[in-house]
Amino acid sequence: MNMPENCRWSAAAALVLGLMIQNAAAKGGTDKAGNAFTAATYFQTTNVWTVHLRFTADAWKAMQPEDSGNHPPMAGPEGPNLLGHNGGKNGLSAARGIEFKYVHADLELGTNRLKDVAVRLKGNSSFMQVGKARKYSFKVDLNEFVKGQKIGSLTKLNFHNNVADPSWMNEVLSYQLYRDAGVPAPKTAYAKVYVTVPGEHDRTYLGLYSMVEDVDRSFAWDHFGSKKGAVFKPVTHKLFDYLGDDWSNYRQIYDPKSELSEAQAKRLIEFCKLVSKADDGEFEKSISSFLDIDEFSRFLAVTVYLSTLDSLLGMGQNFYAHLHPVFQNFQFIPWDLDNSFGQFQMMGTQEEREQLSLQKPWVGENRFLERLFKVGRFQTFYKTHLLSFQVMLFKPERIQRQVENLAAIIRPAVQEESADKLAQFDRAVAGEMVAANRPGPRHPGGAARAPAGYLKPIKTFVKARSVSMSDQLAGRSEGETIESRSGPGGPSVPGPGTFLAPEWMGKADQNKDGKVTREEWSLLAAKWYGDWNKNGKLTMAELRSGIEAAFPPPDGLKPPDEFGPGVMLGKSFLQALDANKDGQVTRQEFQACFDKWFQEWNTNGTIDEEQLRGGISRELAARLD
Repeated sequence: MNMPENCRWSAAAALVLGLMIQNAAAKGGTDKAGNAFTAATYFQTTNVWTVHLRFTADAWKAMQPEDSGNHPPMAGPEGPNLLGHNGGKNGLSAARGIEFKYVHADLELGTNRLKDVAVRLKGNSSFMQVGKARKYSFKVDLNEFVKGQKIGSLTKLNFHNNVADPSWMNEVLSYQLYRDAGVPAPKTAYAKVYVTVPGEHDRTYLGLYSMVEDVDRSFAWDHFGSKKGAVFKPVTHKLFDYLGDDWSNYRQIYDPKSELSEAQAKRLIEFCKLVSKADDGEFEKSISSFLDIDEFSRFLAVTVYLSTLDSLLGMGQNFYAHLHPVFQNFQFIPWDLDNSFGQFQMMGTQEEREQLSLQKPWVGENRFLERLFKVGRFQTFYKTHLLSFQVMLFKPERIQRQVENLAAIIRPAVQEESADKLAQFDRAVAGEMVAANRPGPRHPGGAARAPAGYLKPIKTFVKARSVSMSDQLAGRSEGETIESRSGPGGPSVPGPGTFLAPEWMGKADQNKDGKVTREEWSLLAAKWYGDWNKNGKLTMAELRSGIEAAFPPPDGLKPPDEFGPGVMLGKSFLQALDANKDGQVTRQEFQACFDKWFQEWNTNGTIDEEQLRGGISRELAARLD
């Protein structure tokens, strides 16, 4: 039966309202101390909870990462992927082929004491940067082993380590900004996390974490009034690209978080077909039936303001898409915001991120956004929200006050981690440039660009971003576009050059003028070969050790052995250097390869850091496995 549009809307709205009333009535309860609570009781931005995880020695050992031997490739149908996809089924998740297994533990959260919860490690880049303290991020499933076990309506908890964020605030304040803008976004709190493992840890303090609400059925119930929708976590640079009518072509890319009905799978495929195949007239006519345009324009306005490129705008990840069970349209939910406020250094310069275009904010090509930005209705919503948010939400002084208020609350917990982290935290709160987790060398000359490896913190970024947005909204500027996903000359997404170039440049550039001459390049090649080999030819083991020595972690930090740069890049270097493919590298082969690289990468007889970054990535990315 075909219902008129207004009747369909009324019926759908009535159903949603009924579900929301039912939801609100079901939320009452008390904790074990008899105190009334809701999920919001735990997720208050200014709450700092004490969390204690107790493991047996066997469980702790079993939780430590194992190499699955199934490393995702740097390049494939979806383009290069440096860190891999953090999905996971059957109690497993993975980052770069490392399996994260759920193990048994006991949990204390405030006055709650829960036995036999499931705990696993989590994260991609945040996992790779944990350092010697092993401050891993954790996911806790309360009812994986004990069915029905909950805290209020909560069945899952996420504890994020914030190792890339010296302020501990990027994620928390960004989620709050989305919520203030009317976007469904996870609630947050903080947690001081302790672990006990017999014979190894006795209530050891791991540090201050952000505690983040899970995007699960309870989240959907709270925000959409139903648990019957579908939640996807896409990882793709070609969002809503049509891949045929077989759902198996989409399953891994869109990573549904529950079993889909045939109709739900079909609806996503239909959306992909619209984006990829429809002409402009049909696309503009039909897009609002597939996409909640108002909600998405709010989501995108905040995402663009934050200039967070480790997202839909750049890496094609770190968001959820919810398919509503009644309206059959998609709403977007932000996720993993530790590199927000323009701090994702893998894409663009500091200035480009601060002045990111409002009308072409995506990096490289993005057919979905390119088509959407041509739709008049979307532009009306988007521009209206940008104007109102600029006045009400994006005001620098508003966000700077939030930084000050939050800093006073969490500073004691940061201080307990280490004096070094506290010093970084205080600089970040003051708005001073701070070293990233793995800083590159300083460069002389006082260039306007931020030195590689250093971050501009929230207070300073929001002032610059506000000026840029005001100029763009007033028509005085078009902002900056970023065409390459790893800077000039680089591959389509960040490659190993992003991480190696700053240190490599520091060692090659002997006179510290920001450029490497052929003579400086040859001297470095000769030095590395002489330092690394013991018996006249470089073996794989020697090459790996040499790379580890050449690219050390910051003082006091050491990655897990299986994640050192020598282990991850040794094979790629060997393949590039070993001309006769005998598994060893002679001095002549080493020097010849370096000569070839200089010839290919230089401009006007020298190599700068951008050229070095792009050259390394182009050479090594395709060789990684």
